[in-house]
Amino acid sequence: MAFEGLADRLQQTLQKVRGKGKVTEADVKVMMREVRLALLEADVNFKVVKQFIAKVKERAIGQEVLESLTPGQQVVKVVNEELTALMGGEQSKIAVANKPPTVIMMVGLQGAGKTTSTGKLANHLRKKHNRMPLLVAADVYRPAAINQLQTLGKQLGMPVFDLGTDTSPVEIAKRGIEKAKEEHHDYVIIDTAGRLHIDEGLMDELAQIKEITNPDEILLVVDAMTGQDAVNVAQSFHDQLGLSGVVLTKLDGDTRGGAALSIKSVTNTPVKFIGMGEKLDALEPFHPERMASRILGMGDVLSLIEKAQTNVDEKKAKELEEKMRTMSFTFEDFLEQLTQVRSMGPLDEILGMLPGAGQMKQLKNLKVDDKQLNHVEAIIKSMTKGEKLQPETINASRKKRIAKGSGRSVQEVNRLLKQFEDMKKMMKQMSNMQKGKKKGGMGGMKFPFM
Repeated sequence: MAFEGLADRLQQTLQKVRGKGKVTEADVKVMMREVRLALLEADVNFKVVKQFIAKVKERAIGQEVLESLTPGQQVVKVVNEELTALMGGEQSKIAVANKPPTVIMMVGLQGAGKTTSTGKLANHLRKKHNRMPLLVAADVYRPAAINQLQTLGKQLGMPVFDLGTDTSPVEIAKRGIEKAKEEHHDYVIIDTAGRLHIDEGLMDELAQIKEITNPDEILLVVDAMTGQDAVNVAQSFHDQLGLSGVVLTKLDGDTRGGAALSIKSVTNTPVKFIGMGEKLDALEPFHPERMASRILGMGDVLSLIEKAQTNVDEKKAKELEEKMRTMSFTFEDFLEQLTQVRSMGPLDEILGMLPGAGQMKQLKNLKVDDKQLNHVEAIIKSMTKGEKLQPETINASRKKRIAKGSGRSVQEVNRLLKQFEDMKKMMKQMSNMQKGKKKGGMGGMKFPFM
C-alpha cells in the first residue's frame, strides 16, 4: 500500500512529541531530521523536502507552538497542515463547461493506465454526478486501445465513438465532440495516443487536438510506481500542453508515494484523482487533507463514510441494526452484511481509515485475506435456510455435510459457529450498554454499528 513506509516512520517520529507537555527547539530539530529522512526514503523530490522541512521547522519553533498548553499536539498539527498544503491544500475538482459538453482530454505515456482511467473517470462521473459521458477513441496507433475502450464501454453500458484507425486523431476528436452535442452528452472524454517516451510527434498531435477541441480539462495519467519519473513526465507534459490536473494510477501498489507528495509543488498541477485498484470503480477524487491525515495515522473518516453511503444500502443497514438489538441476527444477515462491507473495498484499506489504526498493534500489520472471507461465505452458503436461521440445530452430521459442501474442514465449520455465537454475545453486551446510557450506566459509549 502506498505511503505505508512513510506513514510508519512519520507516526513513530511524531509519537515521541505528541504527548509532551514541553517541547524544546532541540526536540524539533531531532524530529525534523527524522521527517526529512522519511520523506527522502519515500522518493519525495529533494527540493520539495527542503522547502517542507523549512516551513515546518519555522512554525514548530514559533512562540505559538512552544508556549501553547499542548506543544506536542501543536507540532503534529503543523506537520499535518504543511503536508496537506504540500499536496495542494484542498480537493481540486473537475472544471465544468458553461455550455455542455465538458471536454476532458486524457494524455500520458503508454503503460500508465490511460485508457482504463478513461473508463474509470466516466464511471465516476456517472455514479457521482448522474452524467452519461461519451468516450472518444482517438488512439489510432495502438488498435488494441480502441478495442479496449469499446470493451470498457460495454462493461459500463456507455457509448464509445470511434472512426477506426484510418482517420486522424484530430478529426476523430473534433467529430466526437460534434456527436456529443447531437446526442446531448454532458461530458466528452477523449482517450488520446501515448508513446513509450515523450517525443515531438506526440506533443504536436496533442497540441493540435487541444487547439481544435479547446478542452476544459487536460488530465495527465501517470503511474505512481515510477516515483520521481512520474514527476518529470508531469513537468514535460505541463510545459508543452498546460495540464489542468493529474491522475495517479497504482497508488494501491507497492509505491512509496513520493510522486503524490511532489507533483503539486514541482509542476503546480494538482492531483485530481488516484487509482486504487483495477476495478472500474477504483478511482477516487484526491483529497490532500484526508491523505495527510491517513499518512499521520489520524484516519480518514469522511472517505469511510462516503464509501459506506455509496456501497451500503441504508434501509438494509437499519434492519440489521434492529436485528442486532433484538438478538435476531442470523447467518443470512451475516452473509448480507459481509457482502455489503466487502463492496466498500479491501478490508485492510477500510481499517486504515479508522483514526489511530496505525498505532493499534492488532491492526498495524493486519492483512485481511480475501480467501478467508471466501471460505466463510462458502460455509454459510452450504447451510440450509433453516440452519442459517437457527444455527443451534447444526449437529455433528450436519457439520460434516456443510464441510463437504463448502470444501472446508469440520474444524473450520466449528470455528465459524463459535465465532458467530461469540459475536451475538458481544452484541447483547453492547445492546445492554446502550440501554444503560438512558439509566446513567455506561453513559456516552457509542459503537459504530449500533
